[in-house]
Order: sequence, then structure tokens, then C-alpha cells
Amino acid sequence: TFIVVFNLLLRSRPQFSLSFSAAIVQQSPPSLISMAGGMPNVNTFPLVEGSFKLKDGTEIVIDKKSMKQALQYSATQGIPELLSFVYKLQFRIHDPPTYNNINHPGQMECIITNGSQDGLCKVFEAITNEGDNILLEHPCYSGTLAIARPLTKNIIPVRSDMDGLDPDHLEEILSKWSPSDVKDPESSIPKFLYCIPNGGNPTGSGLTLERKKRIYDIARKYDLLILEDDPYFFIQFNKPYVPSLLSMDEDGRVIRFDSFSKLLSSGMRVGFVSGPRPIIDRVALHMQCSGMHTSGMSQVTLSKILEHWGHDGFLKHAEKTSEFYLKRRESCLAAAEKHLKGLAEWTIPSGGMFLWIKLNIEDTFQLITVKARAKNILFVPGNAFLINEDESCPYIRASYSSCTEEEMDVVRLPLFIGLQRNSIETMSLCLYVHLSVHDVK
Repeated sequence: TFIVVFNLLLRSRPQFSLSFSAAIVQQSPPSLISMAGGMPNVNTFPLVEGSFKLKDGTEIVIDKKSMKQALQYSATQGIPELLSFVYKLQFRIHDPPTYNNINHPGQMECIITNGSQDGLCKVFEAITNEGDNILLEHPCYSGTLAIARPLTKNIIPVRSDMDGLDPDHLEEILSKWSPSDVKDPESSIPKFLYCIPNGGNPTGSGLTLERKKRIYDIARKYDLLILEDDPYFFIQFNKPYVPSLLSMDEDGRVIRFDSFSKLLSSGMRVGFVSGPRPIIDRVALHMQCSGMHTSGMSQVTLSKILEHWGHDGFLKHAEKTSEFYLKRRESCLAAAEKHLKGLAEWTIPSGGMFLWIKLNIEDTFQLITVKARAKNILFVPGNAFLINEDESCPYIRASYSSCTEEEMDVVRLPLFIGLQRNSIETMSLCLYVHLSVHDVK
């Protein structure tokens, strides 16, 4: 069933012997004598052991055995300790119907990736053929557009609003085909749907449970794979968490992308992909021929922190992180209400790190890339998130995540909005915004 979704490259990809050998060694007892893989002798490496401190003063130790593990090649799918934590986390949070279901052809499997972005790229490359029709939530994360554009020119935008991707528009698009077309290998029916269900990038939107159920039903009707890109899942501002698409996946059609970047470290580059085993296994083959596996040092470091915390400690940290960004959001909204009312429009983000602002001009590209930049202010113009980036767009994406309280309190954000009336007359309005941030401690 799943082999038809892979492109020609992935169908012909062989097993990579070094990664296979590393996996065997990783799963074997110390008594194993291996003369198989070309793995360097770890005793020649200069690092022996190490330690680091958490904010609460806890010292985390990487002992000699763990350091050897961190420095050596490992199985592509990830080190056992981190994989075990991830599997149990997915069960605890999402309880997928295909979890540990050995009789299901789409049994859920996980793989550790070099950030969720790498996993996203690998999956797109694995299942997209040139000329395929693919469905992307619109506006769309610019990193996804950068992956998709070179793979196919046939990117179909699916409208979204502050409740997330619009299932009515999705069904309207797919009604051009018959559900029976999925059985025709020559059919142009789209193969998959991509969306960010929480803290939408750039919109801050959140996909409602009702819409998720409808989207899953539509995917069943047209046999779509669903790429659930959810790095902001734990930065939802409304509790309890909205159940994921993975949690309702009885068929094994959801490929889910998670990240530790927003909670623990963006520089470690550790994410994970969960989905049907046939697809995850092929993604592993794809990884073997590029990066081979995610950094062993990052995996061991992260797994030591998670081992100390346990799942309860991790979720407690995630909640604190969500509260931090909620306070930032409230401060940003207060400043927008004070200084932008009547001059711009915005909606309240339900999660994530972004405020999607519509200005009273036709296009923001020159404003942001020239005028705002000249004042040492940086936003992202809205056209960066459009499938056709040459289109005019009145939106900007403002991030409330990384500026310190002091920086936000001091910085003046002058935005020069050029309102062109005709080729002769040009009016300019200087919009002076002072983002005074209140106590976010």
C-alpha cells in the first residue's frame, strides 16, 4: 500500500551498510566482536566525560560510557534512550491507535531527526515526484515552501483562518477529482496535505478539534497522507491541549513532526518524526545517505536531561515555557492595541510566537526590507509565506519571542507606510510604535 507513495529515488534506495552495522552494534551486548563497520576506535577521541548544569543548579553528568556512545556512529533512527522517551511521550500525549499495534500495516514508528525541519525535508523528498499536486496550508511556513518549490510546481494553496486550515476549502479543491481516482496511478489527485495545527507560522492560528475531525475524514475519503507539522504543540495558550491528528489516526496516514527546539534548545537540532512504519523506514534509508543520523552528542545530552526530568518534569518545563510566551503575547497585544488601533488589524494568536499584522497598505515588502531595515528594525514581509512570493501582501509577521524586556522597552519601531494614490501623488504616513513590555517575569 505504502510503496506507491514513494518517488523513484526512494524506491531504489538501498540499505546503507555502515548504518546497518552501527544499529547491530548498538543493540548487541558488549561481548559482540565486530569487524563489520568502518567505525573509528573511540579510544582515540580526545573527549572522555563531561558535565553541565541546569538552571536549577542540577549537575548532569555524561560518564565515560555515555561519552563513547555520543562520539560514535549510531543507528539512524536514534539512540535507544532517546527513542524510548519519545515513544512513551507520544503514547502519553497522543495515544495513537497505531501505537505498538504490530498487526497494523501502518504501525507507528519514530525516528530522531536533525530538528523537525530535517525530518520535514526528508519526508517531502521521499514522497514528492516532479509534477505532483500537493496541498499546503496557506499562508505557509517559509521553510516548507523552500522545501516544496524545487520538488514540484503544482502546489495548491488551502485557505486558513484563525481556526486553522479550512476544511470547506479543502473539500472544494478535492471535489475536482473522484475518490476512485486514488486507485489510478496516472491520476493527478493530490498525494498529501501539509498543515501546522498549533501556533501557525506565520498566523498564530490553532486548528480546532472539529476541523481536525473533518480534515481527517476528508483525507480518508481521498486517501491523502497528512503531514502534521507541530513544533508549537506545547506552546498552546488554551488548555487542555487540542487532540492531535495523530491521536485520531486509525489508518496510519498521519506523519507527525515534533521538535525539542522550542522547549530545550534550537541549537542542538533534535526533532522527531512519528508515522507509519513503511514510511519511517524509507525516511531512515534517505537519512543514511545524507547525515547518517542526528548528532550523537546532541542526542546523549538531551536524553540525560530527559532522564533526569522524566516525562512529568518535561511536561512541567513545557508548561512554564508556554506561560512565558503567553505573557509575551499579552504584552505584544497590549502594545498593538495602544499604538496600532485604526492603522492595522490583527487577531489573537492561540499559540506559538507570532503576531500576524495586516497594515493599511497593498504590499509590505519595500516597507520591511528597505525602510524598516534602515531603522534597524526587522520583521518578515507577508509575501515570504505565500506560494506565489511575487504577489502583493499587506501583512507582516512580528515575533514576540526573542527580544528581551529591556530591548522591547527601549526600541522604537518606526514603520513608514507608503500609500501610493497614483503615479504622481504619493502620501507617506509615519507609524510610530513603541512596544513597551510590562513585567514578564
